[in-house]
Amino acid sequence: MTVFRLSRGVVVALYLLVVALLAAGVWYSGYRQALGQVAARGEADLALAADRLVTQLIRYRETAVLMADHPVLQALHYGGGRREADALLLEAVDKTAALTAFYADTQGRVLASAHGEAPATLTEAAYFQRALQGALGSTRGSSAGFDQRAYSYAAPAFGPESRVQGVLVVVVDIDNLEQDWRGARPTVYFADDEGEVFITNRSEMLGWRRDARGLGPATGARPEIAVERLAGHEIWYQALSPYIPGAALHLSRPLPVVGLIGEALVDVSPARRLAGLQAAAVAALCLTFGALLFLATERRRALAEANAVLEERVAARTADLEDVNTALRREVAERQEAEAALKRAQAELVQAGKLSALGQMSAGISHELNQPLMAIRSFAENGTAFLARGESGRTNEALSRIGDMAGRMARIIKNLRAFARQESAPVGRVDLRAVLDSAVEITEARLQASAVVLDWQRPAAPVWVKGGEVRLGQVFVNLITNAADAMDEMPGPRELTIGVRQGAATEVLVRDTGPGIEEPERIFDPFYTTKAVGSGDGMGLGLSISYGLVQSFGGSIRGANVAGGGSEFTVVLEPWSEEQAA
Repeated sequence: MTVFRLSRGVVVALYLLVVALLAAGVWYSGYRQALGQVAARGEADLALAADRLVTQLIRYRETAVLMADHPVLQALHYGGGRREADALLLEAVDKTAALTAFYADTQGRVLASAHGEAPATLTEAAYFQRALQGALGSTRGSSAGFDQRAYSYAAPAFGPESRVQGVLVVVVDIDNLEQDWRGARPTVYFADDEGEVFITNRSEMLGWRRDARGLGPATGARPEIAVERLAGHEIWYQALSPYIPGAALHLSRPLPVVGLIGEALVDVSPARRLAGLQAAAVAALCLTFGALLFLATERRRALAEANAVLEERVAARTADLEDVNTALRREVAERQEAEAALKRAQAELVQAGKLSALGQMSAGISHELNQPLMAIRSFAENGTAFLARGESGRTNEALSRIGDMAGRMARIIKNLRAFARQESAPVGRVDLRAVLDSAVEITEARLQASAVVLDWQRPAAPVWVKGGEVRLGQVFVNLITNAADAMDEMPGPRELTIGVRQGAATEVLVRDTGPGIEEPERIFDPFYTTKAVGSGDGMGLGLSISYGLVQSFGGSIRGANVAGGGSEFTVVLEPWSEEQAA
């Protein structure tokens, strides 16, 4: 037993050693790869900073070249006024954010200036002498003759005989150029040919020198820099500044256009973190795999014991489940019977609601049928008289009117029969316009009895929706009769508006000028009504039935009060599509 423990300990120790070596190899390989990514990103940042600097300086160079031959400056050689030239240079300096600009003749005398005079050593400056030779001159640093950092361009101005007769000097404010990118990452600095840092996004590095001893202040002690070369990259380990990374990738880029060398110090800690994460992931994976492999045997033994116990419990549980399943099947059968009874009761309730509505409208329907009968009798008597007098034309007219009245009676009876029958057809394609026409015709007598003015905004073409024709007709008959009941006690004008709005969904709007809805959140509750108890006008089931019918078509119904008085019910239905037909 003791030998087994020692052997297992040795195996575990060897495995851990292999994992450690593998993790170290992964870290080293990942670090080398990540350095390439850091270098690529640093090169891009350095190139961006260099391009921005060169672009800004070239802008001032072009300003100097373009303005050197300005007529106002040329006029200074022929008695022109200096005030106008000074104003021109001042305007250019203000627009370009330059430090200053001045125009001098070949002797160094300043003929015009934006701010003050030129440096005293102007005629001795190399960039001024280069401009006198007809070329573009430039200088930087203290050689520009200013107390602050500056970069100057000298552009020659040629006279009529193509001789240089003047020089325009534009002085760039370096501090102003650095404002936009000072403090940005990574650390970037630009040094001149002598290695002096002239421009940088770290202000503490200004004036430092780069030479064989490294990088640091021109005077005094310099921080030590340890250089390491890895995978073709140069890494500095230093303590130059709290704002410069201690371990940084050193990159450089010559800028011959402006005579500077751009350098960058890019933090390598992201590469180290990435390599560390990769090594940690590999080590964790190996350790997890080893732990799982080590525990596999113990788990198998434990699982075998647990399996025996589980089989006994499963056998006992299976017997219990069989008893429960028997009880559940019995309960499901009872619930199905109850659901079938509920559907039958609902269908009977819907039919009762329709018959109740017909009963309420019976007086008006009788009046609607009585009028055509009276008219038929009158036209029949008139036709007999016309026939006796031999007036065949008027006789035919009377007979035609009798046919119209009979057609109207047939249409009324057809609508009543369709409304009263129980619909067994499934939900299908229904013409909403025809359903609304039928509902309006059925409730016409009810509306006339209450002196309600109907505004039926009938669509020009059929509107096909998904629903049941009879059940959908009951919904609109309920809404119209409810609106007429609500306006019975209103002293003012009684108006009922019915409109159809088509879009992603088809909406039917039924708006009245009644007193509105007292409790909009309860109007679709069963047995909720605002009519007087015992009035015989309803039990509060009409809107509840309508709500269930519209939902069975996949739609919705809502009611709300309207600003200015009255209420509006909106019935939302699904438009019929060919996909549904298929």
